[in-house]
Amino acid sequence: MELYYGRPADETGRLAREIRTYDLLDSLGIPYRRTDHEAAGTMEACNAIDAILGVVICKNLFLCNHQKTRYYLLLMPGDKKFKTKELSKQINSARLSFADADDMLKYLDIEPGAVSVMGLMNDKDHAVQLLIDEDVLDEEEFGCHPCVNTSSLKMKTADVIEKFLPAVGHDYFPVHLVGED
Repeated sequence: MELYYGRPADETGRLAREIRTYDLLDSLGIPYRRTDHEAAGTMEACNAIDAILGVVICKNLFLCNHQKTRYYLLLMPGDKKFKTKELSKQINSARLSFADADDMLKYLDIEPGAVSVMGLMNDKDHAVQLLIDEDVLDEEEFGCHPCVNTSSLKMKTADVIEKFLPAVGHDYFPVHLVGED
């Protein structure tokens, strides 16, 4: 794996959702580093990628309430355990579960293993509430997928919060997750 500045020079074979991610980041003037790799669908697979990027890729969880009337995208450190009960209390939503692949595609235009904050650019109806663990907010840099799990990006956390989110019409709700019982 190599680390590159910006988008791929040759976009042949890349999915439209990935190219749209680069187009948006470039139009917003958000600099990013990129590496290409084999499909990385688990946090374990992301460890080698983290070493190349020099940043920990966030764990991105796409969640919903029991009635499937509220959807949430949770960004948290990859090494932190997710406890449903801990998050449910903070957002006042009982019985959270993982949303299914069809909803992921419908709202974020992303498939399992590629969930990313970048998918919010596809949520035109603002159906998904972004939740960010405070430990992610405290980091200077941020790692995520560009809506596919065969590339990974590194950019400034401030650029995601101050440029990307306003551009896609999303805000975020900070959460405090300990990850312990």
